Amino acid sequence: MTARENENGTGNETGNRIEVENGIAIDTSRPHPARMYDWYLGGKDNYPVDEELGRQMVALEPRVPVMAKVNRAFMHRATRWLAGQGVRQFLDIGTGIPTEPNLHQVAQEVAPDARVVYCDNDPIVLTHAAALLRSTPEGVTEYLQADVRDPATIMEGARKVLDLGRPVALSMIALLHFIPDEDGAHELVSRLLAEFPSGSYVMMTHATADFSPDDSATEATARLKAAGVTLALRSREEFTRFFDGLELVDPGVEIVHKWHPELGDPVPGQDDGVIPGYGAVARKP
Repeated sequence: MTARENENGTGNETGNRIEVENGIAIDTSRPHPARMYDWYLGGKDNYPVDEELGRQMVALEPRVPVMAKVNRAFMHRATRWLAGQGVRQFLDIGTGIPTEPNLHQVAQEVAPDARVVYCDNDPIVLTHAAALLRSTPEGVTEYLQADVRDPATIMEGARKVLDLGRPVALSMIALLHFIPDEDGAHELVSRLLAEFPSGSYVMMTHATADFSPDDSATEATARLKAAGVTLALRSREEFTRFFDGLELVDPGVEIVHKWHPELGDPVPGQDDGVIPGYGAVARKP
């Protein structure tokens, strides 16, 4: 059942609207980044509140839907590259609503024995967990309901599936721009990577205001904040700080769709002006 098809909503004590999907209660009175991302990708697992704010963002920055698709394509290319390097374990935080091919499908196409743990904090992703768990017989996939701000819970669940004595690739695609500095975004990445051995990797993308008019970026941030969504648009320098102490994979920090384009197909519209986001992959020495 998609979000738009579900009509079994009831009001809770605070007046927020609750939709029930497969027995899971979802607050539809506030937009959520995972569901907005789904709307940008043309999906149906979102609610009017997500679409409304999404349309506001597109009015301010028309490249947002292309950016969402470009982020997804980066994940495919980076996963393909990492699996080709021999990485067989992945921890994907901020998974979002499944859109095929999912990370495990890309990894297991290269390495059928790949083990993948997905993690997200939006209950609607949990309703689609079955799509994330269709592993190859040789591999393993698992889903955790947790927030990136709670790395202890994430790692507790990840240890049940991943061998932390072997390299792990940490995936954080289009996630950290929702974590402000005051929530310790850089420290969260460091804490997670501290659990992994030498030879592990991190792959991430991040939105930026480096290529957007100041007024549109400020307005977008303000509208998201008013709706309860924090947006921390970071510069190239600020994004690069996430990789301090790591070895950046060539070509380093790059405009998202320019990172190893030969590993995937181009996204329509990606060359119509600069896409306002960076991507990179780095190795833990």
